[in-house]
Amino acid sequence: MNTSTKPSHMGRKISRIRELKDMKQEALAQAMGTNQQAISIMENSETIEEEKLIEVAKALGVSVEAIKNFSEEGVFNYFNTFNDSGNNTFANNVCNFNPLDKLIESHEQQIKLYERLVQAEKDKVEYLEKLLKAK
Repeated sequence: MNTSTKPSHMGRKISRIRELKDMKQEALAQAMGTNQQAISIMENSETIEEEKLIEVAKALGVSVEAIKNFSEEGVFNYFNTFNDSGNNTFANNVCNFNPLDKLIESHEQQIKLYERLVQAEKDKVEYLEKLLKAK
């Protein structure tokens, strides 16, 4: 019985990461400055040169280690650790300000604005009275 581990297929890992990122071969090819056929050939290759792996990692937005250590089980374990906390989001709503203070501040601004408006009207009336007296 042979228990030696089979070398990982780097092309398949790149293909799965690309698919998980919802990226087509054409998009990856464009990001790497090559064509879709080259990406297809690379994804069917069991081994990939380190320089090419660095270029692929950069285009995919992941680290080289993420590609080398990628496993389907790890992806499923990662996504299975998410908990549904959608019903808790509203309970944790924290206001950084007091709404009553904001209301008072807004009201004070309105009062100042009305005072300026009244003063402008008084000045206008005074100016018009001076014009009438001058005639």
